[in-house]
Amino acid sequence: MKQEINIGIDGMHCAACSARAEKALAGIPGVSLAHVNLALEEASLEVDDKKFDPKAVEGVIKGLGFSLRGEATLSEDEQQLHARQAFKRMWITWAITLLIMILMLPMMLWGRHVISMQADLWLMFALSLLAMFFPARGVYVSAFKSVKSGAANMDVLIALGTISSLLVLPLSLFVKNIDGHAFTGIAGMILAFHLTGRFLEYRARGKASEAIRKLLNLGAKTALLLVDGIETEVPVHKIKLGDILIVKPGMKIPTDGTILEGNASIDESMATGESMPVSRKAGESVLGATLLLDGYIRIKTGKIGGDTFLAQVIKLVQQAQHSKVPIQVLADKITAIFVPVILLLAAVTFLLWMLLPGVMESLSAALATLLPFDPKYGGLGTALMATIAVLVIACPCALGLATPTALMVGSGIGANNGILIRNGEALQRMKDIRAIAFDKTGTLTFGKPELLDHQGLETDTQSILRLAASLEAASAHPLALAILSAAKAKGLDLIPVQDFVNISGQGIHGVLEGRKYLIGNRNFILSAGLEPPEEQRTDMKHATRIWLADQDRVLGIFYIADTLKPEAKDVVRDLRAMGIEPVMVSGDNLETAQAVADLCGITQLRANVLPQDKVEAVKDLRKQFGAVAMVGDGINDAPALKAADIGIAMGQGTDIAIEAADITIVRSDLRSLLKAINLSRATFRKIRQNLFWAFFYNLIAIPLAIMGLLHPVIAEIAMASSSLTVVTNANLLKRSRI
Repeated sequence: MKQEINIGIDGMHCAACSARAEKALAGIPGVSLAHVNLALEEASLEVDDKKFDPKAVEGVIKGLGFSLRGEATLSEDEQQLHARQAFKRMWITWAITLLIMILMLPMMLWGRHVISMQADLWLMFALSLLAMFFPARGVYVSAFKSVKSGAANMDVLIALGTISSLLVLPLSLFVKNIDGHAFTGIAGMILAFHLTGRFLEYRARGKASEAIRKLLNLGAKTALLLVDGIETEVPVHKIKLGDILIVKPGMKIPTDGTILEGNASIDESMATGESMPVSRKAGESVLGATLLLDGYIRIKTGKIGGDTFLAQVIKLVQQAQHSKVPIQVLADKITAIFVPVILLLAAVTFLLWMLLPGVMESLSAALATLLPFDPKYGGLGTALMATIAVLVIACPCALGLATPTALMVGSGIGANNGILIRNGEALQRMKDIRAIAFDKTGTLTFGKPELLDHQGLETDTQSILRLAASLEAASAHPLALAILSAAKAKGLDLIPVQDFVNISGQGIHGVLEGRKYLIGNRNFILSAGLEPPEEQRTDMKHATRIWLADQDRVLGIFYIADTLKPEAKDVVRDLRAMGIEPVMVSGDNLETAQAVADLCGITQLRANVLPQDKVEAVKDLRKQFGAVAMVGDGINDAPALKAADIGIAMGQGTDIAIEAADITIVRSDLRSLLKAINLSRATFRKIRQNLFWAFFYNLIAIPLAIMGLLHPVIAEIAMASSSLTVVTNANLLKRSRI
């Protein structure tokens, strides 16, 4: 049996690390799919529990030089601890680097020495070693583990660059044309900028991943358990199915359940994104982690642990954040070979400057005339400077972070707005939708029949409503419930019914206060020997007609229909403005479906469509328009939701429909569809921007470094800023209006 597990991985510092981890995890027996998210420092595995050995994961991760975390998701405290540790390493390195600069600048600017030339050089050498051995020690440990495991990560490039620059001073004792002063302080400065970039990246990645942490912190920690009339406070994890819980004003509802007693005003914004509180009464369901604003209720637990709504939301968001999108495939392929290619380029750069110095100087000088650079050439020194610059400027991290950070932020924004996205591919495809097929009942309409109007033919409307409701009180038919609800709203007292008889599919009859009454469709009234009068309500074509009669005459007519959602017409109009054609695909008869389509402005209609035929309808629409989304809420919609390019389930729908869907709209509000489309478009604008800058940076920076036009310190600043730019740009998505 296949199942999905998430694991936390510590020690990954660059995209090359995550690429190696992903490849190694995918090779474990029993693992059918592995996704590693660098920004979250997590891996998601799809495993066959009969073949999978959890111990194998630990062995693979340790073999790569990483370590497993106890919990998959970094808590806020752990995230802050990592950031604090990174900040501490950064400022210690900068303190050492400032001392190096105090020694270096007088020599560079005025040709003077603080102590003496040799003393200054060897003191800078010692300070650089101090930075390497203490605050930056993790860089070299990571590089060693990476090489030991038979691969190379970003830390290998930094380690080679800084060690090379540091060894120039001892080398200058034997090679006369090397200026040791030009290289000695570089190692400390490279490390200072590298650790600064890593600290800022930690902070930015923490902001990108805060959606999951916020969701994890939403749940209540304790609950008031009622046993034999005594309230006891217990941890939430000790709640069992069927327990009776007390919830008081200001408390979070501990878990999903049903209200047994009391009325309440509840803030459900964590689930729906809707800021206005909702009223809930006995018999209605409530969601765990929502906030009781006013009232006092007793609830019976219906779902606990991983089955609760909040747990399912967290699972969906995690799935979206771990998933990969097609646009990321190219970046992943490049990342997997990036570091080895850079090592080869660095070696080639050194050889070119050593073997063909004249050619390289000519090319560099020609390029320098087009750019604001002032190159200085000097044999071995230039070769080393260019090689070190190539090593430290090349960074696959920007490529590795470009897509997952944007997906993390986008899926988090969706969750906060009641839009749950199952995977990143759905988020990408959503922007390409050209038609949306709507189921009618429960999607465009509320899915609940209501009494729209009623007319008295022999008596007043209130009297016939009272008689009809009294008859229908013994029925559980949805049309009966609509009449009963209308009578209750008017506060009418019902008459006890006797001799009640239900004729399936036609109507009912019974005795009220000694007189026989019947209510049902036209054929039912005709079968009783009565002639329903013709009625001309053209505005009620979509409504079901129900007639009320006694044994002598027809007394009145009732118009009952599933009412259109108020936002449906505006949503249809806005979809067309976005270049998306709305289509209704309904199992209802043509007359009813056409009437609803006319009300909301839909011109493309498929009526009398059986559940198995909805799949074919979706395929036909794809041929006509292109990519198609299907919106539904019922069990009969599940096959079509799967068949569509994007399946969208309305949140009040069945579990089967939600499970089949790619996107779930928690609120029963069609405007969330527009938000989902806008979110998809905004997220992929960010991904395209991130990938552009990541590729553009490397395409421009690496050739400049090869030509000896970038000082290694400037190269390191550029490298650190590239990753930070990508992550910061992804976080700017939070400002987008969807």
